[in-house]
Amino acid sequence: MDAIQVSGKESKAGAAREFDDFVASCSTRLLRTAYLLTHDRGRAEDLLQTALVKAWLSWSRIESDPVAYVNKILVNTYATWWRRRWNGERPTPELPEAGYDEDRAETHDLWAALGRLPAKQRAVIVLRYMEDLSEAETARLLGCSVGTVKSQRVKGLAKLRLDGALAEETHGEVAR
Repeated sequence: MDAIQVSGKESKAGAAREFDDFVASCSTRLLRTAYLLTHDRGRAEDLLQTALVKAWLSWSRIESDPVAYVNKILVNTYATWWRRRWNGERPTPELPEAGYDEDRAETHDLWAALGRLPAKQRAVIVLRYMEDLSEAETARLLGCSVGTVKSQRVKGLAKLRLDGALAEETHGEVAR
């Protein structure tokens, strides 16, 4: 019986090392995905931490591609968060001062425009274009059909095209 317990401890230690290696090698990519979904660094870190806890609890059952498995956890957890409709913001009487960085203005405009998309459209755009997943992989991660991914992608891109913050500007006027 002691031999069984020792081998069980060894397999748990091996699984822990394997999980630690996975986190070390993939956490930056997973955090980027979480950030693109949540549009907030703190919430992205919370989302990733929650996803990694869930992944650890089922680590022994993951048979292939743990990155895809954790991405699915990220998307599903994010979906439950936006269904609750609580975003953690608190109103304040004064707005904080915000600096302006011309080099990052375009990127900021894109992030802001992504933040204005409905959650499902944002998830599709992030997974298709930022994570470079196929329509089938995106559909599998979101738990919907490929047709839904296509329609959400088209609607999301249409909204991004119409977003005033992304319009090309020349000398203070919107280009025609």
